[in-house]
Amino acid sequence: MNPETEFREGLDALATNYYNILNLLGEDPQREGLQKTPMRVAKAMQILTRGYTQDAHKVLTDALFEESYNQMVIVKDIDFFSLCEHHMLPFYGKAHVAYIPNGYITGLSKIARVVDIFSHRLQVQERLTQQIKDCIQDTLHPLGVMVVIEARHMCMQMRGVEKINAVTTTSDFSGAFNQAKTRQEFMNLLRGE
Repeated sequence: MNPETEFREGLDALATNYYNILNLLGEDPQREGLQKTPMRVAKAMQILTRGYTQDAHKVLTDALFEESYNQMVIVKDIDFFSLCEHHMLPFYGKAHVAYIPNGYITGLSKIARVVDIFSHRLQVQERLTQQIKDCIQDTLHPLGVMVVIEARHMCMQMRGVEKINAVTTTSDFSGAFNQAKTRQEFMNLLRGE
């Protein structure tokens, strides 16, 4: 499915609801600039939430290779965009993922795809971090996984406390990363040390 050209069931109903929202906000959905907005927003929302229709475990197993390598594999600076489930405003940033293989590796781009799938759902950053870690751990059965996410939240920048420079960092880890020395090696490699 191409999320830019193929849309899920419910698109028309979603557009109708956005039409009603425009009315409730005091706008005229019939004026020239807004006539196509309800459908545009409906399509955008389906694209931004396409992760609900994708299987992150399958993505990893579609590129699974037997390999005896058992040192840390890091994919860092994975850009992502998500929607905060509390206000449905964007949060965005970078995910850094490491795993230590245990007989199998996956294609490097598949790690970025896992981040993409889970970020294209209504989220909180803490759950996003955990879902990425759990998916890799449960699918690849590595010796350990660590995920660090750094993000800016528009719900904090545009409304509420309006702190435009605030960055939120979350992490989750398993297996070999329970050892402080292994976590520190990951963090040093992230910083280029």
